[in-house]
Amino acid sequence: MMVKKKIQISRGSIDPTKIDNLQLSIQISLDGFSFCTLNKVTNTVDLLSYVPFSEPSVNPEKHLDNVITAFNNESALQFKYSNVNICHTNNLSTIVPRELFNEHNLKGYLKYNLKVYENDFIAYDKISTHEMINVYVPFVNINNFFIDKFGEFEYKHSTTIFLQNILNVYKLSEKPHFFAHIHGNQLDLIAIANNQLQLSNSFTFQNKTDFIYYLLFCAEQLRFNPEYLELVFLGEVIENDSLYNIAYKYIKNVSFLENRSPYNYSDAFNDDIKRQYFLLLHQN
Repeated sequence: MMVKKKIQISRGSIDPTKIDNLQLSIQISLDGFSFCTLNKVTNTVDLLSYVPFSEPSVNPEKHLDNVITAFNNESALQFKYSNVNICHTNNLSTIVPRELFNEHNLKGYLKYNLKVYENDFIAYDKISTHEMINVYVPFVNINNFFIDKFGEFEYKHSTTIFLQNILNVYKLSEKPHFFAHIHGNQLDLIAIANNQLQLSNSFTFQNKTDFIYYLLFCAEQLRFNPEYLELVFLGEVIENDSLYNIAYKYIKNVSFLENRSPYNYSDAFNDDIKRQYFLLLHQN
């Protein structure tokens, strides 16, 4: 697996007089904080930064402390952006078909997959072009922090961004496909076949053996033959690392997601970086 380290790619300092030309996108996970700016005039990603948390924590107060520390140490975030997107990355979500969705039953959709507490705030994203709803638990205390900093902003769950972008391109695929997004020890998996979404789920793995078990188990349940299955990687995985190699041992067709981004990038943004930060760079 890739080891994510602090990274910063920049085309230069931000001009405060042109801040209205910039869209700020932020991605929050339990182990790190990343953000990028998109120049809406030139359609260019000007800045990308990732800060890993030195002490990741599932404790909401500690998690918020980590976010505040990372935020305050980034000079590019000390401006009043008018266009801000926030992405929450966790495994506290589930997909509901639009025809079965009732906004008064949000906890009911989640209770079969995870522990839901009485005071949990539950949100949902409409994936309108594909007739489905993503119901999830956001980091609500972190949203409150960003309200104080930016005022209005839009937020989504990472699964929403993942599904929307993959389905927009591959929904009409008849051949079985797995799209595996790796983030730390989390595997987000989308399965498509026969022009339909077959599966969307998240798994926590500790090693490559856990990882390949989940892939092959899902393939078996969906009756996908590993000889014909197309496995497409994105996120924190590169060619010939441990996850790639064990997948290639059991699945014949393994590849990386092609870059179909509508944005312009400097040469510092190689293909590995674009795949690693796919969710951050595709929040629109």
